[in-house]
Amino acid sequence: MTEFERIQILPTWALAPLLAASTAEGFRFVERLVREWEAGHARFDQPGELLLAAYDGESLVAIGGLMPDAYTGDPALGRLRHIYVRPDARRRGIGRQLVDRLEQSAEGTYGALVLRTDTATAARFYEQLGYMPLPPGGAATHRRELESPARVV
Repeated sequence: MTEFERIQILPTWALAPLLAASTAEGFRFVERLVREWEAGHARFDQPGELLLAAYDGESLVAIGGLMPDAYTGDPALGRLRHIYVRPDARRRGIGRQLVDRLEQSAEGTYGALVLRTDTATAARFYEQLGYMPLPPGGAATHRRELESPARVV
C-alpha cells in the first residue's frame, strides 16, 4: 500500500534511487529539486506550497510539489512541480493519486493549476487527468481549472 507524506526535511538517502532513475531517463528536474532545496530556493514551506513523497514500504517511489506559479505573478494560479514516479512503480495509480492529493491541497488556495512537461507520455497522463494543453512557447504546457474557487487574500 502506498503511503503519502509531506516532506519537511528532504530525505536525500531515500531520494537517491529516485534521483538515479530520473537521471537515467534523461530527466533533470529531480536533480534540480535537490539543488533548489539545498540552496534554500524551494523548500515548499510557504503558504500554498506542498512537497509530497509516496512510499511503498520504506522505498520512496514518487515525489511531487505544489507552489504558486512564479511565471505569472497571479496569486490564484498554482504550479505542479517536480512530479516523478520511479519506472518500477508506474502503472499502479501512484502518479494519479499524487496529483489528486496535490490538487486537493490546492483547492481553496488556487483557482487553477499549470505545469510544464516535455514528453508526450507525460502530456497524455496529465490530459487524462483533465489538464488542457496550452499553446506552445509559454512557461506552462498544461492547465486545469479547479472546482473550488481560490480565496482572495
